[in-house]
Amino acid sequence: MNFHGLFATPVGFGENYELTEDELAFITEQETRSNMGNTTSVNNKLLSHVSMGKLCDHIQTQIDAYFAATFNPKYKVKLKITQSWANYTKENQWHHKHAHPNSLVSGVFYVKADKEKDKIFFYRDGYQQIKMPPKEWNAWNSESWWFSVGTGEIILFPSGLTHMVETVKGEDRISISFNTFPKGYIGEDLDLTGLHL
Repeated sequence: MNFHGLFATPVGFGENYELTEDELAFITEQETRSNMGNTTSVNNKLLSHVSMGKLCDHIQTQIDAYFAATFNPKYKVKLKITQSWANYTKENQWHHKHAHPNSLVSGVFYVKADKEKDKIFFYRDGYQQIKMPPKEWNAWNSESWWFSVGTGEIILFPSGLTHMVETVKGEDRISISFNTFPKGYIGEDLDLTGLHL
């Protein structure tokens, strides 16, 4: 039997980026606050800082490629980074299950992650009318899926996609998360859906 992935959820993996010593120092020396299971930077506009300019440009390029491939807007629309912050997860800490409201596409850049141990988990939320245990899990019957992540990698996904990080074993993990929102001509005036932001 042939199958097609209808209305698939696009999880994108962008090009890797190697941080400079100055960028790494800026990220690791941020003031932090408690989060559920780990800590996060007080600064929630991290990528707006002058020392993050090159990294921000790289991330924006990946966002633009993801947006063009998945939304393919008819009119001039760009996703703008609205917030960005660092996550610090030490051994035996985790990052709680969550999604990103008030954002269209979100992403994570991995400042420090071990490809052999670190993962990001995604979840299929919502009511399932009939639920039965499968012989084997696959992309059609899974309620969750994970991807290995490593230093310098970037991953992008729809902001409403629930995700989390399991308890970290081994070295500390550091990442930068970000949210985006569309700017430009959204919708269609003749369809009474026009929105100019």
